[in-house]
Amino acid sequence: MRFALLIIAITVLTACSKEDDGPADGQGNIQQPVVTSLTPCENGLAGEYPCKGYDLLGHMAVADFNAQEANDIWGWSDASTGKEYALMGLDNGTAFIDITDTENLVYLGKLPTATIASPWRDIKVMGHFAYIVAEASGHGVQVFDLTKLRDTEGIPKEFEADGRYTGIGNAHNIVINENSGFAYPVGTDRNDAFNGGVHFLDLANPTEPLAAGGWGTNGYTHDAQVVTYNGPDTDYFGTELFVGANETQIVLVDITDKGNPVEIATLPYPNIGYTHQGWFTEDQRYFILGDELDEINSGFRSRTLIFDMSDLDNPVLHDTYLGPTSAIDHNGYVMGDEFFLANYTAGVRVLDISDVDARNISEVGFFDTYPLDDETKFDGVWSVYPYFESGKIVVSDISNGFFVIKKSE
Repeated sequence: MRFALLIIAITVLTACSKEDDGPADGQGNIQQPVVTSLTPCENGLAGEYPCKGYDLLGHMAVADFNAQEANDIWGWSDASTGKEYALMGLDNGTAFIDITDTENLVYLGKLPTATIASPWRDIKVMGHFAYIVAEASGHGVQVFDLTKLRDTEGIPKEFEADGRYTGIGNAHNIVINENSGFAYPVGTDRNDAFNGGVHFLDLANPTEPLAAGGWGTNGYTHDAQVVTYNGPDTDYFGTELFVGANETQIVLVDITDKGNPVEIATLPYPNIGYTHQGWFTEDQRYFILGDELDEINSGFRSRTLIFDMSDLDNPVLHDTYLGPTSAIDHNGYVMGDEFFLANYTAGVRVLDISDVDARNISEVGFFDTYPLDDETKFDGVWSVYPYFESGKIVVSDISNGFFVIKKSE
């Protein structure tokens, strides 16, 4: 994700060994990290962190996971036990944290990177399996059975993958549509069969993904969302729709027939820096997009673009929201009538989108995990996951680690 480094070839240290899987007690024994506990948001602060309307439930530092940097984050709720887990990407692997009891957050362990370390790692979930990619040579897609977390407690453990797809090497991101049962790695090698676009993987056998084609006509795809479409355009109702953030444009492709994808439309927009990532509103009428370099290149305050997708053959820019700072916008996700934006040095910003039809968008809350400044640079919040039924929200901060926050009561 931090585009400034995206196409630079990097050499990094190999993944840590079993002895390096967590913080030690000075005698070589792995210990649970120290966890910051509940800190209410009062008078604009939760401890040292600026906030509005969101309390800090817990925090673990990057060093607690024996890593240099954090990156992506996702979540899994175990329907059998009711427990909630955070899955956080690190430069050297993927950390698993039990967040069920926020007074007792438990670091369960780490799945090491498949090859070498990388600042970019991405995780998505289908059923009880996590699928993990990285910008690491030869990494492929790791498959991890999350039910193994049920029986893990105490000293953090080094896990092993339950499968690995090696039909690709590096990948920047992975998307999953649970309705269709397919995974979609994107941002692969620009010289591969799909020009760094999207690969289709059939997950009928969860631990052995099967190649099923791809799409590369529009070039490299940085990130994407794939949905089974049930929005307002009846011409496409029931189709599987790929919405790709392809560096200089948004790309809409009907991928229902994996052997014959069909381009629907491409969407340019003003002052393109780097078309980064976006998410549909729940009614699938609007697509909310972040451009990662427009704050740097054009001097905008954090800019969020909203496209009206009611006619998929002819989408139009509907509105533009500018945030209160010049921090770079990163990943954003819709939950109900709110948009949760990972805004790098400005932390997590929460936008009310209930009146998006009337172009009335406003910030209703925030939690800033990076209190040092709000400068236009690549540090602070990488991503946010707001989908736990408990209302807990997990946040990954590149240099400050793992946070659990929740709306103030």
